[in-house]
Amino acid sequence: MADEAHRLSVSGDTTPVREGELVDVEALRTWMAAAVPTIAAQNPRISVRQFPAGFSNLTYLVRLETGHGECAYVLRRPPRGVKPGVAHDMGREHDILAALHPMGVPVPRPVARCDDSTVIGAPFYLMEHVDGVILRGPLPPELVTDADGRREQLSALSRAFVTTLAGLHAVNVRTEPLRSIGRAGGYVERQVQGWTKRWLASRIDAVPDIERVAAWLEANRPPDRDVTLVHNDFKFDNLVLDESRTRVRAILDWEMATIGDPLMDLGTSLAYWVQADDAPGFRALGLGLTALPGNATRTELVHMYGAATGRDTGNAAYYYAFGLFKVAVIAQQIYARFARGLTTDARFARLADVVVALGASASIVSRTGRL
Repeated sequence: MADEAHRLSVSGDTTPVREGELVDVEALRTWMAAAVPTIAAQNPRISVRQFPAGFSNLTYLVRLETGHGECAYVLRRPPRGVKPGVAHDMGREHDILAALHPMGVPVPRPVARCDDSTVIGAPFYLMEHVDGVILRGPLPPELVTDADGRREQLSALSRAFVTTLAGLHAVNVRTEPLRSIGRAGGYVERQVQGWTKRWLASRIDAVPDIERVAAWLEANRPPDRDVTLVHNDFKFDNLVLDESRTRVRAILDWEMATIGDPLMDLGTSLAYWVQADDAPGFRALGLGLTALPGNATRTELVHMYGAATGRDTGNAAYYYAFGLFKVAVIAQQIYARFARGLTTDARFARLADVVVALGASASIVSRTGRL
């Protein structure tokens, strides 16, 4: 009924669906009967669980069981309480995957999209479930081996991370539909000014470091250097790895993908790359896997990226500061939804502290130029 990429081996990273984020299983079954008739013909039993880790679009595991076995798909939909926009445009995200998958880019295969918000309460799409490992949270037991073996494994993972990002930035974006997913010229300017506007629109309390960094980014804007595919959220927990934890099977979360300056994409990745010598408030963000011995430092990551792409990375501190600023604004937007009563997800309550920590780090980078 499904190819090997769909088959489930474990689903321990899913939970029962949170209250207020339920999916109407019978409505989904009716839609699937028309949209994916090869599935409906087998009259499967359908169950839905939720991937709980994400902070933006909602992601569900849709398990199908028939007399011939079981398979699974992933459903993506926007959260409640958000305005329409690129980051929550499920049709756009589906179509980006549909363009990239035939090109050999490691992304899940999209299955079908639904633009009718009356089916489950919002537009959504289905994609294949790619079996593998996603590294987030505490150190996985499989990596706790002898110190030398762990260092070697994490070093290989760092190289795979950079190689995969460099590969994305080599994708041909001169043909449709990728050419139309963004505007090439003025990308740095639009990003700095756009994220500053989002900060102002979502601000609840004053955060002086964020205000200072926003002004510094505008005053020191470099020109655009190149135009490539930009993922805009490239980090460890958006990668599905194979059993060796050293090869990327799939890149997830394409909601903010566009075309633009690849060094801005690198800057966002650096913002998530926590090191052992970072301030305690920054290390407490829960991204500390990259701080373990064996992983590259941010400086080493930049050098590896420059070697892999041939791009000049001499101004990496600017792009890193921008990445910290952008991630802070993303956290602020989510916190604002919680503070304004648009969501009750208790995880969002602590994001105000995350914004302060990211702002402090960005301010130090803007003053010192250090990664």
